[in-house]
Amino acid sequence: QTFEKLLIANRGEIACRVIKTCKKMGIKTVAIHSDVDANAVHVKMADESVCVGPAPTSKSYLNMDAIMEVIRKTRAQAVSLNESICCSCFIYRKQKSQILLSSQASEGVTFIGPDTHAIQAMGDKIESKLLAKNAKVNTIPGFDGVVKDADEAVRIAREIGYPVMIKASAGGGGKGMRIAWDDEETREGFRFSSQEAASSFGDDRLLIEKFIDNPRHIEIQILADKHGNALWLNERECSIQRRNQKVVEEAPSTFLDPETRRAMGEQAVALAKAVKYSSAGTVEFLVDSSKNFYFLEMNTRLQVEHPVTECITGLDLVQEMIRVAKGYPLRHKQADIPINGWAVECRVYAEDPYKSFGLPSIGKLSQYQEPLHVPSVRVDSGIQQGSDISIYYDPMISKLITYGSNRAEALKRMEEALDNYVIRGVAHNISLLREVIIHPRFVQGDISTKFLPEVYPDGFKGHKLTDLERRELLATAASLYVAEQLRSQRFLGTPRIPIAKSKRRSWELSVRLEDGIYPVEVSKDGSSFSVEVDGMKLNVTSEWNLASPLLSVTIDGTQRTIQRISRNASGETSIQFLGTVYKLQILTKVAAELSKYMPEKAEEDTSSILRSPMPGAVVAVSVKPGDTVSEGQEICVIEAMKMQNSMIAAKTGKV
Repeated sequence: QTFEKLLIANRGEIACRVIKTCKKMGIKTVAIHSDVDANAVHVKMADESVCVGPAPTSKSYLNMDAIMEVIRKTRAQAVSLNESICCSCFIYRKQKSQILLSSQASEGVTFIGPDTHAIQAMGDKIESKLLAKNAKVNTIPGFDGVVKDADEAVRIAREIGYPVMIKASAGGGGKGMRIAWDDEETREGFRFSSQEAASSFGDDRLLIEKFIDNPRHIEIQILADKHGNALWLNERECSIQRRNQKVVEEAPSTFLDPETRRAMGEQAVALAKAVKYSSAGTVEFLVDSSKNFYFLEMNTRLQVEHPVTECITGLDLVQEMIRVAKGYPLRHKQADIPINGWAVECRVYAEDPYKSFGLPSIGKLSQYQEPLHVPSVRVDSGIQQGSDISIYYDPMISKLITYGSNRAEALKRMEEALDNYVIRGVAHNISLLREVIIHPRFVQGDISTKFLPEVYPDGFKGHKLTDLERRELLATAASLYVAEQLRSQRFLGTPRIPIAKSKRRSWELSVRLEDGIYPVEVSKDGSSFSVEVDGMKLNVTSEWNLASPLLSVTIDGTQRTIQRISRNASGETSIQFLGTVYKLQILTKVAAELSKYMPEKAEEDTSSILRSPMPGAVVAVSVKPGDTVSEGQEICVIEAMKMQNSMIAAKTGKV
């Protein structure tokens, strides 16, 4: 027996994840939501729901007074918190000059998670580093105090030696972090990081440490109870990142040997015991190429990537957290924790991956279908068809997890799952995720946190088609076009005047793809099509269910799952093939001949306009009409999804 009713102070996929376990344990749930989230999936899943304020998180999900009121009103016995609320608990506590948890204890409410002292010690990067040193955990060389101003930042950075990492003491999720390679970057980094830290965490304190070049980001999942027992549940490899945020995670890591794994696990447990930690938590390490590992930070919550650990250990971490909070001892011993198989997680975001590996995109999910028919697939999401992805919250759509008896099997399933995932209405990063997991360097396990900028130095451009893949795509698109033509000629019911059946068997088409125009000849052969491209014949077979968002096509024995994203009357069509969306134009030979007489629309000159590459809020404007600006000069700062971005002039001119 644990609790009768639990309040979930969270939103999105993690709130849904907690509700699923509560249902399994027979615990009633209360969801909180902002006014724009009134129809969110987590609200529909919970037994009760209460609105706690308007859309911005600071006025709703982080509104401590409103949440306290909900706890009193619904008589919840326990509260599951998000990390930002844990931060705001302390701010709230300082403001109210009373200890929040002890005032809670008198009302008999239990927090699902570690005690306040552990959250406070570990949520503060400065204090946590000192604690880690005392617990004999390997730490990164750096400055262990609070940096007062930009001049002091430069002095410290020179002492440590460039490059250095400037980061918010209360930070997390890549917010309030900047890498500086020289004095000027240190000054700029100090300014931006302190502003971001103040707006995201209400705390502008910063610290500086040595930046380890080309490391791997490997973390250890721990689980501890209130009776002094603590376990490490193996590692997660989280090196594939962009802007310090994780994109692909897996468990176990291809890089660790059993000795390093044990050493990291034992240090993580030593740190947990040093702060009397109880609950699930994560100790993050940077690991260099010689397998030296350094403590980075401890996350005192359930991490986004916890499902991969659940897959290989068989534990339900939310259930364990609830049991620990109630005071039960752990059910497992260290020797009982297995590594069974391999699990990979891709973070599916509403982002445009072609803009610096993912700038947020917003919109309504007009069509949404998870690939749950693929074996060994788990999808943790907090949205459904018709949901809105708004500028107020994280742009995550879901976490896609696949499991296999080994890494190759888990990756093969991930490829299949990504191909079978239907997301329409917002830009998404499936093309990037699919390219990462099939990249030879990733497949060999040769990765570091620099993977994306190293593999795509000029930015991500989508899948590069081989000659064979290009022919497959042309043949598929042409067959699809003909299947559609044939379907439009079929009439239901018998017309009064019998229509002469056209016995047409072949079609000559002209297909434009990227920069090339290709003559394609299609002939129908029973239920399949024989297609000639570049003088080579390909055989294309499919059910041609044109109403389905997913089309399974077999080209010369190779099965591919494709999606047709759009089409219009002028023969233009977009097809998602191998994860990337390609734009094609399919015309009959006659139409193609005539199309060269059509006038082309001139492209708009955008070099003298500054357009934000993403939706967001303008937080600062540094120019006024009539000012002369030079190329590269900052014009304004835009805040999107809690990150600040400097917008610069593309050329010299007058505003």
